[in-house]
Amino acid sequence: MAAAARQARPAAGAGALLALAVCLLPAVARAQLRVGFYDTTCPNAEALVRQAVAAAFARDAGIAAGLIRLHFHDCFVRGCDGSVLLTVNPGGGQTERDAAPNNPSLRGFDVIDAAKAAVERSCPRTVSCADIVAFAARDSISLTGSVSYQVPAGRRDGRVSNASETVDLPPPSSTAKNLTDLFAAKNLSVEDMVVLSGAHTVGRSFCNSFVGRVWNQTATPPAAIVDAGLSPSYAALLRALCPSNTTKATPITTAMDPGTPNVLDNNYYKLLPRGMGLFFSDNQLRVDPRMAALVGSFAANETLWKEKFAAAMVKMGRIQVQTGTCGEVRLNCSVVNPTSSSSSSIELPSSAPAVDEDAIATS
Repeated sequence: MAAAARQARPAAGAGALLALAVCLLPAVARAQLRVGFYDTTCPNAEALVRQAVAAAFARDAGIAAGLIRLHFHDCFVRGCDGSVLLTVNPGGGQTERDAAPNNPSLRGFDVIDAAKAAVERSCPRTVSCADIVAFAARDSISLTGSVSYQVPAGRRDGRVSNASETVDLPPPSSTAKNLTDLFAAKNLSVEDMVVLSGAHTVGRSFCNSFVGRVWNQTATPPAAIVDAGLSPSYAALLRALCPSNTTKATPITTAMDPGTPNVLDNNYYKLLPRGMGLFFSDNQLRVDPRMAALVGSFAANETLWKEKFAAAMVKMGRIQVQTGTCGEVRLNCSVVNPTSSSSSSIELPSSAPAVDEDAIATS
């Protein structure tokens, strides 16, 4: 009996290693994402998510921008695995959700929870939180921009969330090179980056994300400035809104697109040449020649941008996904399942290769 047990343990270990190796194959993960993934197991899943998003949007149109951003922030850290939703990290330490790039600005968690509750009532233990986030972003894009696209699903939820890994998120102070490198690390091109930046046409930002463009806070007393590439009149408006002593705790916000703040359109690209890109990183798109050419193209053709935006969202939604027996299907989006409910789950390391549109692994 003891000998048999000793033989079984290595076999089990080998099986776990094989399963982990399969989880690390990006081509395998990508192949398991497909449109209509829940057609048989939970045919009303997408409709239930859509209803939850629509109800939230009816109460607050700004929630759509929050849900789009939530998907982006999920995918850029550890891949599209719902890790941004976790309030507790089983391994200890601060989670992504509480990290500076996400707290207090990231929102939409309550909408995801409402959608998850509705889906669980209909199809228990079936639909992942990561997929719900992807569906909710798509529905938000539809509501604000009348853009429709299908979402390949089959993502599984991760069991790790580390605040330290939010360094993968591009800050508003990013240079053109920073942006290019951070997106390239996720197998997203310069064009993908410029296309996805167009999401800044909806939503709001806290003063702390751009106050350094209108106030020199290191001076005594703080001095009014106009950052390079910023319209003086726009800078004056922002300075009137945001006090010179602005900190992360300052609750004041402003629309990123003052013209059409709740409409997903190409107005963002039209504002950039006028010096009305809110963030330093926005202005970088007009400074870099390659990016500036794309900005001009999308400013002139909204239909083209929307087509590319939908495609880029699908591509982003494939970043480092967990599928099959990798990860888990969380019962509660904010906490991992009890160990007894997740005994077959396998967690990808944070260094797992990213996945591009053609499922080619990169280092």
